Amino acid sequence: MANDRCAAVRGALLAFAPLLLVTGCGEQNRYVAPPPPKVTVAHPVQQAVTHYLEVSGNAAAVNSVDLVARVQGFLQEIHYKDGDAVKQGTPLFTIEPEPYQVKVDQMKGAEAAAAATLKQAEAEYKRQADLASRDFASKSTLDQALATRDSAQANLAQAKANTRSAEINLGYTQVKAPFDGIVTAHLVSVGELVGTSPTQLATIVQLEPIYVNFNVSEQDVLRVRAEMKRQGLTPADLKKVTAEVGLQSETGYPHQGLLDYAAPTVNTATGTLPVRALLPNADRALLPGYFVRVRVPVQKEANALLVPDVALGSDQGGRYVLVVNQDNTVEQRKVQVGPSVGSLRVIDGGLQPDDRVVVAGVIRTIPGQKVDPQMQDAAAAPAAK
Repeated sequence: MANDRCAAVRGALLAFAPLLLVTGCGEQNRYVAPPPPKVTVAHPVQQAVTHYLEVSGNAAAVNSVDLVARVQGFLQEIHYKDGDAVKQGTPLFTIEPEPYQVKVDQMKGAEAAAAATLKQAEAEYKRQADLASRDFASKSTLDQALATRDSAQANLAQAKANTRSAEINLGYTQVKAPFDGIVTAHLVSVGELVGTSPTQLATIVQLEPIYVNFNVSEQDVLRVRAEMKRQGLTPADLKKVTAEVGLQSETGYPHQGLLDYAAPTVNTATGTLPVRALLPNADRALLPGYFVRVRVPVQKEANALLVPDVALGSDQGGRYVLVVNQDNTVEQRKVQVGPSVGSLRVIDGGLQPDDRVVVAGVIRTIPGQKVDPQMQDAAAAPAAK
């Protein structure tokens, strides 16, 4: 029995012997590092870029006038519908003209009488002058005739002035549009007595063209003046500068005009310079009082560096990009950013044209990490993930 058990053990050991031998002769297990992760990189895009001054402003009417009754009388007729667009010279209100027409007729009668008196005085003066030349009239008689003639001339001039004054008042009975514009709702009714004190009848507002007012900070004023000096521009050249305007509900700056005015002094209370642009506003998209976005070109850069917006990160130190160096190691590079151009962002400092910028997977990329960079066109960078 014991011999049979020993024989079984020996058989088992002999069966496992080849396996133990093979195991003892094999290689030892060791850790193999994974390959460096692939990251998408691109050189900065180089292109011409215009730097803009971007501010907020508000639209204002070029002309806005309260229509006021300049003579007293009952309002006889209203010639427009509230909100009508009217042309310059269009009659809007009529104040009873009859009393003023009567006054004109009276003044014209007085003018005719004065003209007749002057004619008679002139004839008398000529007779006396003829008689005096032949010693048939005294010097005093001639002087009297001359004084009468001169007095008649003065009376005629006064009569003409009275007639002109009466005609002007008659003209005031027709309240007309002083310029092309939109007339507001009337503030008085037909039959109402107006003109006993300054009586506002309505308001007319011109919408074409239209002003856009905005303020420029003192720092930006210094920057703009320095750039003008560099380009050899004069203050008169400001009126050739384009101003682009966009409403709060619009994308971009679809409305264009020209700078029209810049104040000669900086407001010491706000530290800003008032500036104004003039826009055609043919479609009347801008209304007085609208808040708008304004941008004005300040400087043109021939070879600006741009990177996709998705390549930019930020921390407490400011904005940065991740760059892969010559050793394929990721570095964090602080940059100064400029305006956006589509999906790209201008880099004003901190980057070189031959830098390899990480443009995809920025969040998963760690500074100091070895990577396998895959080149791509920066303009075709994928969206952030």
